[in-house]
Amino acid sequence: MPALALLGGPKTKRKPFPVWPQFDELERHAVTEVLESRVWWRTPGTKTLEFERAFAKFHGAPHGIAITNGTAALEVVVAALGVGPGDEVIVPNFTFVATASAVLMAGALPVLVDVRPETHCIDPDLAEAAITPRTKAIIAVHMGGHPADLTRLCEIAARHNILLVEDCAHAHASEWQGQRVGTFGAAGTFSFQSSKLMTAGEGGIIITRDDKVERQARSVHDCGRMPGEWFYSHFINGSNYRLSEWQGAVLSAQLTRLDSQTALRHKNARTLDRLLGAIEGITPQRLDPRCTRNGSYAYIFHVDPKVFTNASTEQFIKAMNAEGIPNQASYPPLHKLAVFQTGAYRERLSGAQKTEKHAFLQQEFPVTHQAAWESVWIPQPALLGDEEDMQEIAAAIQKIRDNQAAAAEGLSSGNSTRQ
Repeated sequence: MPALALLGGPKTKRKPFPVWPQFDELERHAVTEVLESRVWWRTPGTKTLEFERAFAKFHGAPHGIAITNGTAALEVVVAALGVGPGDEVIVPNFTFVATASAVLMAGALPVLVDVRPETHCIDPDLAEAAITPRTKAIIAVHMGGHPADLTRLCEIAARHNILLVEDCAHAHASEWQGQRVGTFGAAGTFSFQSSKLMTAGEGGIIITRDDKVERQARSVHDCGRMPGEWFYSHFINGSNYRLSEWQGAVLSAQLTRLDSQTALRHKNARTLDRLLGAIEGITPQRLDPRCTRNGSYAYIFHVDPKVFTNASTEQFIKAMNAEGIPNQASYPPLHKLAVFQTGAYRERLSGAQKTEKHAFLQQEFPVTHQAAWESVWIPQPALLGDEEDMQEIAAAIQKIRDNQAAAAEGLSSGNSTRQ
């Protein structure tokens, strides 16, 4: 059998994957049009407004508010929903820090719960068990593009009279039972940061079906102004989260490709499900049958270290990269971040919450631990390739599996440094 590229053998992947971000004359024309119009600011402009309406309509929502980035979109939503000091918001422990930091920015406490092993999305049973009289909302993160169990989460939120927010940073165009994400709860937030499924370098958006949420969020994002009122009237405490005309124009061009790109990513991901699922020690993120389309921000799979000579995940990734297969870093558990371990997060809290014990700091979160330290993410541009690309991804991983015994010295480095 061929030796691993890590150990001097031939590289499995030779044909380059599609580059990201993708653009063509649509973006060139859009940027030139804004440049020559001399209207670069969102307030008098039309490009960002047009994008808001188009993106919201694409997802089945009547309202869209374009924001400076995905983190800010969460902050605006949390503020618009009236979350504040003394409140609690339930958040999955396996997510990017912004899901929790947006809650802290409002002076409220993010209550961390574990995720489901099949999808790495928030566990609805654990979320419901964490509800207290202080709970104001649940934030569901659609991990890697796969929706959380929106059926159960909507039912829980309704029964307990709390709000549901969807963090859709990975999930542009994803669907749950034929309905696009971002439209199930009070609001959905998306990111347009450089690695995301459509991008303007930075940017974000809030979509909602609720007229009151839209009005409040639009005011928060525009210095407390209200639509139709005098420019220097400020009715609530807000800030400036407005997106520029440049980004609105670029994102409108990006949106024209989202549907076809999503279909291709979903198709290729299902091919990888079949190919990688046949390799001993590899378990792909499970596609829930109610997920009718996965935007596939990343293709996620679990690597069983016992099958791969107890190699650390870093060493497996190193071998994968040497074969020409890219990797995207997984998230560490939130509760293990320094901001929580040192108690720095308490600086955002007040009253009893500032000093009382928070149970999540003592919990073990076994599923999050496995997801963080034993999962591998292939970034979404690779899923824009063709059938040959998918076959080469599988061949590279099979090659690592076939060589695992002979390559123990190259793969195994003892205990993982990601513990």
